[in-house]
Amino acid sequence: MNVTIYDVAREAGVSMATVSRVVNGNPNVKPTTRKRVLEAIERLGYRPNAVARGLASKKTTTVGVIIPDISSIFFSELARGIEDIATMYKYNIILSNSDQNKEKEIHLINTLLEKQVDGIVFMGGEITKEHEEAFKKSPVPVVLSATLDEKKEFPSVNIDYKHAAKDAVDALIRQGHKRIAMLSGTLEDPINGYEKFSGYKAALQEASLEVDDNLVVIGDYTYDSGLEAMESLLKLEEKPTAIFASTDEMALGLIHGAQDAGYSIPQDFDIIGFDNTRLATMVRPTLTTVVQPMYDIGAVSMRLLTKYMNKEEVTDPAVVLPHRIEYRHSTSFSDSE
Repeated sequence: MNVTIYDVAREAGVSMATVSRVVNGNPNVKPTTRKRVLEAIERLGYRPNAVARGLASKKTTTVGVIIPDISSIFFSELARGIEDIATMYKYNIILSNSDQNKEKEIHLINTLLEKQVDGIVFMGGEITKEHEEAFKKSPVPVVLSATLDEKKEFPSVNIDYKHAAKDAVDALIRQGHKRIAMLSGTLEDPINGYEKFSGYKAALQEASLEVDDNLVVIGDYTYDSGLEAMESLLKLEEKPTAIFASTDEMALGLIHGAQDAGYSIPQDFDIIGFDNTRLATMVRPTLTTVVQPMYDIGAVSMRLLTKYMNKEEVTDPAVVLPHRIEYRHSTSFSDSE
């Protein structure tokens, strides 16, 4: 049977209120009494019920984190940043995997609220009307992490994805490339699709280059979609000379797809990815990529949430972190050129 606070009180010869004060770190307990209660807790193997304590204090010191794919290198880095700051501020984490499925995301939000979490960090794709309603009904604060809210109604931490994508394509244009392809996510995806494609398009238009629909391929963020995209691009009569991919994993597929077809990188194609995941240094040649500070986004998201949970002053609810390009060997040039 589970040991209860009543068992500890009886064992130590004190009231349940005294045991509660000891467990919750209340200083108004005599040292001798505290010692007796702690010895009883140790002897009986008592573990305080976090939910019960939460009901009493209206705090569970637990935060819910919803991410699209626990197995993803990208999201695992974000989760690590969240976890480290949560530990620093003495919060526990409930990590949930949503598969970027809207129904599952809404279900997880409600499930976490039922578990009396003190706040939620949400990572997902498109913020729909259903998401907005769930966030607005939430009795606890919600912070969006690497997730865009078009209306800017909810606190969030991101980089400027359009500007970052434009910087990558600008770098290719400066090298004289005129036929630059893009492997994008679906344009319904606010970040990996719409924002990054908007940056790609803006860079071409600013350089008076045509936006050729044949050079824009839609992928599903996987390595295989990179292979398929390269196969498609190689069939064009007038092939691209450079390609920008909206994720590193798709960029790896592009590199290997070109190599499988007998081409060399960067001799035949300059390729730039996005995210700077560990994959970027595992591929050969190593991948030039836009650095999205994933760990920092997670850490800052959690810190922002602690401010809301503790009712601290928040001067900027929409945090935009800096980005940069890490030049490696999938491009035939460096940042100094």
